[in-house]
Amino acid sequence: MNAIPLKRLLPGLIIGPASWLGPYIAASSLFLPALITHLDADKKIEIVALFSAVGMIVAAISNMVAGYLSDRTKSRFGKRTPWLVFGAFVFMLAMIFASMTTTIPLLLISWMLGQVALNFIVAPMVAWIDLAPEEGKGSASSAYGGLGMALGNNGFTIIAAVFLGQYRLGFIIFGIITFIGTLIAAFIVREPSNLDEKLEVSTSTKKRAFSIKGALALFPKWSIGRDYYLALIGKLSQGIGNFAITGYLLFIMTDFLNKDTSNTQQSIQLINIIMLIFGIAMGFIAGPVSDKFKILKLPVGLSTIALGIGALSIFFIRNDTGIIIYAFMAGLGMGIWNSLDNLLNLRVIPDKEQVGFFLGIYNLGNTITQAIAPVIAAFMISAIGFSSIFIVSFVLSIIGGISILSIKSVSR
Repeated sequence: MNAIPLKRLLPGLIIGPASWLGPYIAASSLFLPALITHLDADKKIEIVALFSAVGMIVAAISNMVAGYLSDRTKSRFGKRTPWLVFGAFVFMLAMIFASMTTTIPLLLISWMLGQVALNFIVAPMVAWIDLAPEEGKGSASSAYGGLGMALGNNGFTIIAAVFLGQYRLGFIIFGIITFIGTLIAAFIVREPSNLDEKLEVSTSTKKRAFSIKGALALFPKWSIGRDYYLALIGKLSQGIGNFAITGYLLFIMTDFLNKDTSNTQQSIQLINIIMLIFGIAMGFIAGPVSDKFKILKLPVGLSTIALGIGALSIFFIRNDTGIIIYAFMAGLGMGIWNSLDNLLNLRVIPDKEQVGFFLGIYNLGNTITQAIAPVIAAFMISAIGFSSIFIVSFVLSIIGGISILSIKSVSR
């Protein structure tokens, strides 16, 4: 495998994830709930949960397919680039279609198409990290997660909040941003041709066409893949705990804290500005510090616990002070997590011949958790009330942190 110089790879690993994650976060947390509210306000909580449940299934399947196919692709543009450009184009079309829908069923169809397309960006793109020189993998992971995902998670949401009153236009603009941004990232990285590469395929998978059953068979038993599974449990717990709040942030502001549209927009922008600052700061700091001091598991584990503490602040302090404390703790936690969790996963992958597949599955935590979280949150809101989702977020964050800290193959 030919390493790509960091001067090309790092900009691509910042622009790329920002270009898919930002529009997706904007659409899933703001535009989609707003359009659902417009189409059926009385059932908005249940409909958001329905979209999430169906999206969870679609995301899981498409992610496995995308990772599997990209591992086995030979082209003059490399293994990953053809698939992620294709995914970005289809995602743009899906968002444009969503902007024009006038019924819940049509919106569901467009959203599911977008879920499939998104995972054909996510699974191949994260495998770009493995193309970094060995001594620069921490910096590559930090660029992807700490900077790229910080811009995606928070930077785009600041802009997206402006489109709360024009959510249909928001779908279109942010869909186009995904396609253009992905093209720019691919052009900068310039993944080398692998037409002459001899693709190594393990004996168990040789001569076997792709199937869901076959893909599941690629997972090793617990005794072999223990640390990978612990990292995956940590990722899923952290993601669900985080998105249980961010997925309902619009409704938390309007229904739980009783803010009007103007104050809701200001609060969402404030949260994301604070989190963006922390995300960018950790993007510059966390990766190089990890490389220099050889620490990885400890900061990743503690970062998810910080998210749980942030969630409790809104539960106990139900005003702007609680919101600011949440933004600081979540910003610090997500900044460190996004900077280092992909590198941690690279360290615990059980089969180095299936990097795209295992990284893709791991990074379902960026999409599938956004699907699971609203389902859990909707159930808790209906059964107990809005306050319950903050407790759920805290508990899951603690579970995630403990899982990460229990990994044995990474010493600290």
